[in-house]
Amino acid sequence: MKKTFYFIRHGESILNSQLVRQGPGGSLSDKGIEQAHITGGRLSNIKFDIMFISPYQRTKETGEIINQYVKTKTEYMDLVHERKNPSEIVGKSMNDLETRRIVEIIDKSFHQDDFRYSDEENFIDLKTRARLALEALTKRKERRILVVTHGIFLKMMVSYMTHGEALTASEYNALSFFNSSNNASITICEYKEGFFVSDKEKGWKIITWDDDYKQS
Repeated sequence: MKKTFYFIRHGESILNSQLVRQGPGGSLSDKGIEQAHITGGRLSNIKFDIMFISPYQRTKETGEIINQYVKTKTEYMDLVHERKNPSEIVGKSMNDLETRRIVEIIDKSFHQDDFRYSDEENFIDLKTRARLALEALTKRKERRILVVTHGIFLKMMVSYMTHGEALTASEYNALSFFNSSNNASITICEYKEGFFVSDKEKGWKIITWDDDYKQS
């Protein structure tokens, strides 16, 4: 049995455009709204069984716009929300010196699996949530599924698809650095399982990564 997943990063948010570190809040910018409409149009000829949406404001708005085109049933899925930032930097500009210092510490520490600065999600937290999210998605009976999520967490899910439990913080850091995740881009993955599926074909396969609307 084959299931196909279309993972969509949300459109640009106002805080994205202002280089502000985000929490759950924050609406789409005018550009982000346009991006969501373009991506919705690109998907309009595909029959989806269901769309799962992160409950954050920017993903909710992106999913609502896309659903104007794909017209499928929707559910919120908390497991696919973005990595939780430390409270000290939420709502702060990346131009703020203290914010930059904290982000630099966290980014450099992502070569250490268990480092934690304060109350943020660290690598182990994200890896565990990626596993749980993928398990939940593959257990669904639907065959063609849309997932509206976030850039960092999407990279973690795809990294887990390719490495499984063997994934380390250092490997994730390299994959994340060399693979962009643009607003409103489309990543397509397949999952195969079942008695008649060979061991070689079982599991995840990445079909398309970060297909940016600007390239269409």
